[in-house]
Amino acid sequence: MKTDTVAARGSGAVRRVLEAELKAARARGVTQPSVVDVGGGSGGWAVPFAAAGCRVTVVEPNPNALATLRRRAGEEGVSDLITVIADDSDALGAHVPAGSADLVLAHGLLEVVDDPADVVRALATAAAPGGAVSVLVANRNAAVLHRALAGRLGEARQLFESADGITPGDTVLRRFDPEGLRALLVAAGLEVTLLQGDRIIADIVPGGVRDDELADFELATAGVSAFRDIAGRLHAVSHAAR
Repeated sequence: MKTDTVAARGSGAVRRVLEAELKAARARGVTQPSVVDVGGGSGGWAVPFAAAGCRVTVVEPNPNALATLRRRAGEEGVSDLITVIADDSDALGAHVPAGSADLVLAHGLLEVVDDPADVVRALATAAAPGGAVSVLVANRNAAVLHRALAGRLGEARQLFESADGITPGDTVLRRFDPEGLRALLVAAGLEVTLLQGDRIIADIVPGGVRDDELADFELATAGVSAFRDIAGRLHAVSHAAR
């Protein structure tokens, strides 16, 4: 499975884990894994999953993003494998049967929803026995560090002390640290089986760095806690009780 969007740069560790979850689903006898991508946007993950033989349901309210998704799916010849639901994440339970998804994605979603706890519970409900919930969120620690390194120490201190990890004018409602993300998932009844970093250095390295060198570094360091804790994003994979 290959993702070729700008947002996926440096996301090799995420892709590797998700491919492993698909392999596990097939090992359980699922011939065509069911993937639900909540807040799936323009299909950066959905289209590659469909190309890999999955049936994908995308829940996304933005009509412009959905138009791009449909175009990309058509270009890849996978339109018949993707179901589009033009609705908010709050309506997930009305469109996706409980216990039906082998893999549920919420990438870049929990930062912007009104109630992340409600959304995580809905994600857990949608997952099939043995299925996985993949969550990718903005890392509070990285935001503090990047501002400090840029010399914006007042803003970095304000973000560090903020209850939600944000400053006035932010485009997100909250950022997470590893402990807070883990606690949110556990409170929804999920077992966190992986917590790794994503975009450890992808947002700060010079533009001349080769993509293959960047990918190798990201893959090597994603699971090391010291690097994970300052990564641009945190990636957690959880499983519902069987």
